[in-house]
Amino acid sequence: MERQKVTAKRSLTEDTEKLLNDQIRMEALSSAAYLSMASWCEMTGYENSAKFLYMHSEEERQHMLKLFHYINDAGGHAIQPDITELKHHFSSLKEVFEEILNHEIEVTVSINNIVDHCYKIKDYTTMSFLNWYVEEQREEETLARRAVELFDIIGEDGMGLWTIDKEILNLRKEVPNGGQ
Repeated sequence: MERQKVTAKRSLTEDTEKLLNDQIRMEALSSAAYLSMASWCEMTGYENSAKFLYMHSEEERQHMLKLFHYINDAGGHAIQPDITELKHHFSSLKEVFEEILNHEIEVTVSINNIVDHCYKIKDYTTMSFLNWYVEEQREEETLARRAVELFDIIGEDGMGLWTIDKEILNLRKEVPNGGQ
């Protein structure tokens, strides 16, 4: 017996649904990229950075799931994206954290664009939902920026990389809510 498609009344416009599904893709990419980075760090002996990135990967997955539930609850259809363009090898630990910072800035721009869209169409419910992401992105960027700053402050020579790897886990304590 074939199931009939359930057509729920929706408060979400198709344009907003598409933008939110695009954001799901960004969050899924974040989670997958950080998982790949964690594996590289673990493989190259940066144990604390690996722990940090494994945790961060899971947080990004939770951000994605939050969007899934919102879209579906509003009568839309959240879509699991294909993630294929992952990088698995890095030239340095610094490169890992510079890529994280660049990516988090892209995520911030994306969230801000969705909020702007919602404001223009007077979708205040979605805009209110996205306020959590706006605040979260400030924390995510701050965390990534502080990680990159460690390379300039400590330096990579001698015990520098060992010290940076040790300090990476302490960054979560410095940022409100631990970057969550």
